[in-house]
Amino acid sequence: MATISSLTTPLPTSTRLALSTNQLFAVAEETAPAASADPSSEAARRLYVGNIPRNLTNEELTKIVEEHGAVEKTEVMYDKYSGRSRRFAFVTMKTAEDANAAIEKLNGTEIGGREIKVNITEKPLQSLDLSSLQSDESQFVDSPYKVYVGNLAKTVTTDTLKNLFSKKGKVLSAKVSRVPGTSKSSGFGFVTFSSEEDVDVAISSFNNSLLEGQPIRVNKA
Repeated sequence: MATISSLTTPLPTSTRLALSTNQLFAVAEETAPAASADPSSEAARRLYVGNIPRNLTNEELTKIVEEHGAVEKTEVMYDKYSGRSRRFAFVTMKTAEDANAAIEKLNGTEIGGREIKVNITEKPLQSLDLSSLQSDESQFVDSPYKVYVGNLAKTVTTDTLKNLFSKKGKVLSAKVSRVPGTSKSSGFGFVTFSSEEDVDVAISSFNNSLLEGQPIRVNKA
């Protein structure tokens, strides 16, 4: 990440004197170039990279993307409990032009035999919708006894998952993962149980079964 000393054009004295105390503190804390302080500018440079191989690292993804533009930051997303890759990442490019070039060259190409999806990250939700999703996330009860449910139809909700798996075991909690900051389903979710036996029953009962028209994948998370 760039430091303040790397800014190409220092603030004019008159502008610095006009800043409030809080604004000066914010400038001192900010380590990225001034342009990235504009949320719309960062949004135009931040890419969602989906369906990546589970073993792909930040370094490997950076090398792939930087063939088509300058990369500022790469973040492969991992499950906080299992430590496994969630098979998607965010890549922040140096400029919007770099981002557009990466989308044009990489979207629909293959990495490790998987066709990846590359696009600009989704626009933020309205505050009401975002609060609702954050509430759902905060209510999720994690557990050592958890299954990953993949290939979900976009219409599947958290309640749909919970109701389905409750038919065969004691479900503690369920959630459908969303593209961060949006209401868009990531196409997978998690269900937690109270015992290892419930996990085994869930996998044997529902792996490759149809849910809202799609065969779902169920395995230990």
